[in-house]
Order: sequence, then C-alpha cells, then structure tokens
Amino acid sequence: MTPIRTDWTRAEIADIYNSPILDLIYRAATVHREYNDPQEVQVCTLLSVKTGGCPEDCAYCPQAARYHTAVKVHKLMEVDEVIEAASRAKESGSTRFCMGAAWREVRDNRDFDKVLEMVKGVNGMGMEVCCTLGMLTDEQAHKLKAAGLYAYNHNLDTSEEYYGDIISTRTYDDRLDTLGNVRQAGISVCSGGIIGMGESHGDRIGMLHTLSTLPEHPESVPVNALVPVEGTPLEDQPRVSVWEMVRMIATARIIMPKAMVRLSAGRVRMNMEEQALCFLAGANSIFAGDKLLTTPNPEVDADKELFQTLNIKPRPSFKNGEPALKLEQIPL
Repeated sequence: MTPIRTDWTRAEIADIYNSPILDLIYRAATVHREYNDPQEVQVCTLLSVKTGGCPEDCAYCPQAARYHTAVKVHKLMEVDEVIEAASRAKESGSTRFCMGAAWREVRDNRDFDKVLEMVKGVNGMGMEVCCTLGMLTDEQAHKLKAAGLYAYNHNLDTSEEYYGDIISTRTYDDRLDTLGNVRQAGISVCSGGIIGMGESHGDRIGMLHTLSTLPEHPESVPVNALVPVEGTPLEDQPRVSVWEMVRMIATARIIMPKAMVRLSAGRVRMNMEEQALCFLAGANSIFAGDKLLTTPNPEVDADKELFQTLNIKPRPSFKNGEPALKLEQIPL
C-alpha cells in the first residue's frame, strides 16, 4: 500500500503534478482505491450563518466590506433557523453540515456562544458538524470541541509566496497557527485552497507542499476553482479548466492518500463528464445545495442525477473516526 508521508519535497510534488495527465489520473485513481471506496462521495452542506461585512481584504471574496458586490450584510442567524436548515440538509442526503461566518476571527462574545449552541444542536442530529469562522485561539478551539465540533475549515488559499498578493490583513503564519490550535484541540482539520487567482503552477505546488508536510495531513482538503465576482479585484480572472482541477485533485490524492479531497467552488460550471473525471482522479467529497456561502452551486436534483448516473453513493458520517461528543457528554 502507498505509504503516508509528511516529508514530501517540492521537487517530488512538482514531478507528480507535471506528469502526463492520463498517467497522473491513473496513479491517483490507484492510490484512491487503496484507501477509499471509489463509489462513496461525502455530501456536505455549507450555510452562511453570518454574511458580509468582513474587514478582511481577500481579493476573491464578495463578503469583504471594502468591495462593492451584490452581497447583502446579514447578522448572525438564530440557532433554531440553523437547526432547521441542518435538518433539511440531512433529509436531502448531506452527512456533514458546515457553518460559515464572515468574521476575521472568533471573539468571546454572545455571538460565539450562539455558534456553540448551533454546534451542539447539529451534533445532536448525528451529522458531522464543521465551522469556518476565521482565526481561532487554542481556548476557543477547545470550546468548540467541547460543544461537539467535528471539523474546522481554515484554508491556506494559496502558496506562502503568493499569499501577499491575495490578502494583506492576516499572515500565512496566522493561518497555520489556527490550524495548529484546531489540531491541538482534537478537531478534524479541513484546509485547502483556490486556484485561478493568477497564481503560477509553482504556487499551486507550494500550497500542496505546505499541506502535505504538516505534522498530520488535513482530514479534508477542499480544491476550489475561483468563481470571479463582480466588484472584487479578481472579477476578470479567466475560468479554470477542468484539467487544472484534475491536476490539483490527483496530486492531492497521491500525496495525501487518506484525506477527503473535496471538489468545491467552481463545480457549478462543470458538466457531468468533467465532474466524473475529478472523481476518477480522487475527489470524494462535494458540497450540495444551491449556494456555497454566497456563490452558486449545482441544484440538488442535478446532483441526484449525477450520483445515479455514476452509481455513486453518499459516504456515511464519521466513517474515519469517532463521532463528536454526544449530547449527554456536552458541558452545558
């Protein structure tokens, strides 16, 4: 079986990434079958629980307050609204429910207390519950873990070298520190990035190198294709081709064999055949629902047809680990 390594060099990853595309897909598919059921794809739902008004300057993000986009600012949702949305997601086949808030960082206030209640509620439904709330301290990570959080998403976005061209309001080390706090708290790590932001192939390789040489690989690696949004600095970026997505997905699968490699933003522009190529290359997770925070996503009926045509089945919750705390174990 292909060994799990955290000592990859950039040169090794570059050799994999730049190999002939059909050879790359074949190798990735082989590794994928060693560690995963190729007919299983995790279905996740992502809900924006607090939208817009973010003080960050991420060049791709329509939720940044400084950019003039069509996104309307909404305060943090009520707990019962979120639980109802999670229930609908579960009924439609999702096994992981992710909650995103347009914050720079978590603050110890009533809004964070409300998020903790949301986490407890979704965890009690038997779903993997994930949050993406910005930067996180060690203490805050432990509070989320105690509430039943299963996973925390904090993307690197791109390579350390290109990072300053995309965002200036937090550092690369800030992101790595948050990932470390998440890992120390015993929470599953979800971290990936975005391609199509003007970065080089070397930057894509650099990002994968950083992820694959963490002390432990992220349990989930989202691969996003930029969805250009009018009003952001990246509004005129050209569409990422399916072959670029396949290279990223296949390389991620080979160097991080056990990770859930998530086909994330940009899927709405892919036809069924293009998505099938991504699954063949090792993607085994998608977001379902008509929106990814504020950007469009394929309709539920289209995904049902996709699964039926490809004979794919949804992956069960908690397959690679113990469930989060049960309600009776959660300190109230």
